[in-house]
Amino acid sequence: MRSALGFFLSVAAAIIAVWWWLGLPVAMPPSPLAADEKLPCASYTPFRTTSDFGEFTPRATAEMIDGDLAALSRVTGCVRTYSTDLGVEQVPEIARRHGMTVLLGIWLGRDAAKNRSEIDAAVALAGRYPDVVRMLVVGNEVLLRGEMAAGTLAGYIRDVKGRVTQPVTYADVWEFWLRNRSVADAVDVVTVHMLPYWEDIPIPAAAATSHVDAVHKMVAEAFPGRDILIGEVGWPSAGRMREGALPSPANAARFIQDMMATAKRGGYRLNIIEAFDQPWKRRFEGTVGGYWGLIGADGSTIKFVWGAPVSNHPRWLVQALAGIVFAAVIFAIALAFRASEPPARRMDPWIGVATIALAAGTLIGWTVENALIESLGPIGWAVSLVMAALAVLSPLAGAAALMSGIAPPRFAALLGAAPSPDTRLAQWLGYLALVLCVVAVAIALGLAFDPRYRDIPFAPLTAAAVPFVVLALLGPAPQPPRGLAEMLAAAVLASSALFIAWNEGVQNWQSLWLCGVFLALAVTLFGAPAARRQGS
Repeated sequence: MRSALGFFLSVAAAIIAVWWWLGLPVAMPPSPLAADEKLPCASYTPFRTTSDFGEFTPRATAEMIDGDLAALSRVTGCVRTYSTDLGVEQVPEIARRHGMTVLLGIWLGRDAAKNRSEIDAAVALAGRYPDVVRMLVVGNEVLLRGEMAAGTLAGYIRDVKGRVTQPVTYADVWEFWLRNRSVADAVDVVTVHMLPYWEDIPIPAAAATSHVDAVHKMVAEAFPGRDILIGEVGWPSAGRMREGALPSPANAARFIQDMMATAKRGGYRLNIIEAFDQPWKRRFEGTVGGYWGLIGADGSTIKFVWGAPVSNHPRWLVQALAGIVFAAVIFAIALAFRASEPPARRMDPWIGVATIALAAGTLIGWTVENALIESLGPIGWAVSLVMAALAVLSPLAGAAALMSGIAPPRFAALLGAAPSPDTRLAQWLGYLALVLCVVAVAIALGLAFDPRYRDIPFAPLTAAAVPFVVLALLGPAPQPPRGLAEMLAAAVLASSALFIAWNEGVQNWQSLWLCGVFLALAVTLFGAPAARRQGS
């Protein structure tokens, strides 16, 4: 009992220390804005549903837009829109009430009739609100999406220019301007999107501002004497890493503030993407797509204050305390299952329990936090709940099995191809191992073959895997040699881990962490040599 208490206190102290470190506020540079100065402009779309955006999207109401612009008017004097339908056409009128201006977007695509409707509506709005509509943006990334030829696009642009008095532009990522220079001849302003996170070679947050500045200079040299606007620039606050590009609240706040300061020094204009988080984008761009806003999807949560430190885990103390409670439960389960005649062991079993409790207690808060951010739709929530259940149940069953001298049974024993496990605990332990194996293999294959928009669930899978690794190293010898199912799963996990680590790059710590978990699981599935030598 005294040994257990000592280990538990050490684990509790470690959990507090880890979460204190994770929650430390990250210092920000002094605010780049002068007193009462606002952002030059921010992208605005009045749709914050989690359902697909399209023809069945409910129209935005005037009340919704009015509330949004009332909040935005405190941080910016301008919004950029992307279309003229589904209620967005009300933005110029409401913006006027709040003393704001609008970069009016016209959505173009493959449907010529829809394109004409968008153009006619935008031209009418530009004529009705000439004091509000500062510029018209004819098309957004239609070349990037491959939905229109450059010549057709230039024709639309010239048509709009002939019907309005405001400047006219087109917006696309910088590479497509360089590939379609003829489009620049048709516009008044070259509007370029620069999103370092989404570059083909992702740019880490620390280097992102310098990258944008360098690209701006390159575009300026490619189009000498032309007016250039950075039409989209920003950083996500949540989602998976891409190589060294890590979405986080601190990185988003730092990048936007550094970008504002850099733009001021360089004397160029920019538009921040975006005003509010857009959950519906997650269906097209993964979790990260929904977290580019200055303000949360609830319309009221401002993500950072200019110049003030930002914590990536502001609720760290609650997460730490929850982890300590969970660790206490794991130790209690271990005490309850302690064998009256413990088998001979090379090491104190409380070392294994402490290892399980430390991993589970530290990561349970991260598991819940990520589940709330990453889960979308019934399937997404179901997957998150399964992983969260594994992160909770596996440590409990693992601690009980370690103290009872029970090893996970072969998968064949659970599927009726071999004698059933002797005890209920062994049976539950086996089912947890089987489910964990299926989930891990599915995630590994997804990240190997279609990784771009997939999350990297390092926290729940680590909490679920550590108990089985500990059992392989400190528990009794496994039941008769592992079968074909274990061998195949181990081979898939090991080969996938090696490929994912290479594909994601050595800068992606989320990927390397998860790949380490996959490799550890593969070793336990093959059968740990140390465990096989250990007698009971």
